[in-house]
Amino acid sequence: MTETIAPAAAPAADEATLHDLIKLNQQRAATYGLLSRLYRVEIDGALLDELRAMRFPANTGNADVDEGYRLMATYLSNTWDNSVTDLAVDYTRTFIGHGVDAFSAAYPFESVYTSEKRLLMQEARDEVLAIYRACGLDKQDSWKEGEDHIALELEFEQILINRTVEALERGDEEAAFELLTTQKNFLDDHLAAWSPMLTSDMKRFASTDLYRGLAHLTDGFLETDLLFLEDLLVVEE
Repeated sequence: MTETIAPAAAPAADEATLHDLIKLNQQRAATYGLLSRLYRVEIDGALLDELRAMRFPANTGNADVDEGYRLMATYLSNTWDNSVTDLAVDYTRTFIGHGVDAFSAAYPFESVYTSEKRLLMQEARDEVLAIYRACGLDKQDSWKEGEDHIALELEFEQILINRTVEALERGDEEAAFELLTTQKNFLDDHLAAWSPMLTSDMKRFASTDLYRGLAHLTDGFLETDLLFLEDLLVVEE
């Protein structure tokens, strides 16, 4: 894991060198990977130690990213002996709730936010599963949740970005372009289309600055990343 999870200040797409693109995509992959981990399960002691050691930038050019980092840094600078338990309780409160109805938490599944009755395992799950399989991927047997969980959607972007880096390193620009296009389409059609509804609920249900900060960071990073891809693909065309 990298020392900082900040999206780097990207050069203009038409000025980016091959080295720039490889570095930027490595940073993008690292950020998607960390976001995925933060949504996947509760934070354990090892991850908390890593988060404490990170340096959070103050001015990234995106207000939501800055606010996310500020909130997370505030929490991490005041951790205590029971912080792992504190965060586990807040994870449950935020993402699982008390199960009374479909409005009791920020349920981290695309189907909940895109189906009329806020149900799990709906059309969105089938769509993302088909996309994963078209890219040669399937979930691990240890994962018991739906494939439209935000952690898996974020991890999917990370995997595609890692493939992009490999394509760039071997000089396969056509493959890299196709992978970048898939990333943009997945953001447009899925991840960036529904995550703002999730993060809005997170800001209501979370009690710690860490998970409130995660909501802001998710909003800002996905917005920034989609703009980066749009600019890059226009230049490549």
